[in-house]
Amino acid sequence: MAKAGKKFRAAEAQMDRNKRYAVGEAFQVLKKAAEARSTKFDQSVDVAINLGVDPKHADQMVRGAVVLPHGVGKTVRVAVFAKGEKQREAEEAGADIVGAEDLQKRIEEGFLDFDTVVATPDMMGVVGRLGKVLGPRGLMPNPKVGTVTMDVRKAVTEAKGGKIEFRVEKAGIVHAPVGKASFSADKLEANFNALVDLVMKLKPSTAKGVYLKGVAVSTTMGPGLKLDTTEILARHR
Repeated sequence: MAKAGKKFRAAEAQMDRNKRYAVGEAFQVLKKAAEARSTKFDQSVDVAINLGVDPKHADQMVRGAVVLPHGVGKTVRVAVFAKGEKQREAEEAGADIVGAEDLQKRIEEGFLDFDTVVATPDMMGVVGRLGKVLGPRGLMPNPKVGTVTMDVRKAVTEAKGGKIEFRVEKAGIVHAPVGKASFSADKLEANFNALVDLVMKLKPSTAKGVYLKGVAVSTTMGPGLKLDTTEILARHR
């Protein structure tokens, strides 16, 4: 970790841990702190959304996928399970690796050089054998987020273009990236809004009480900032 200099300490001093920031202001403050601390990598900007749901109940599971308008700032490697015409479509769309039983064997042998897995429905019997490998890593294709589909061209294009998947964790929190510290505050805000808008639309009908309990944003090396949820809730009245 780089040693904190005067500029970083000054930027961090502007962060009020007790304040609830407007969305746009929060990203501007995060960027200032990230720019002041010299790191050898472009820090990720992440969001934590605290929801009033109990994920132990299947009907309160919040899960989805959204294409961020400005992407996530990294190259996404896509593996596709498909055969025949669909294999050709995946390759033309830019998939990094395409296969069937041969790809299953490679993964069983330890190949995991990819970030997202897409599969046509007829290949799920093959993919299912990899549940113990892909499941714990959050890589199992799922029709609910569009990664089990006959439209592999669209699935690959979206994954390459900044599509992220999310699901609420045991504590009722959704964690997701919305870009990099090098992004402008406006781009981070647009990505953030795309994510939060979908999370709000996915509110389970069985969720009681307050649904959006809190939101925080942070960079890889920085502290989290709490957001004022008033403007978010105002957009969804």
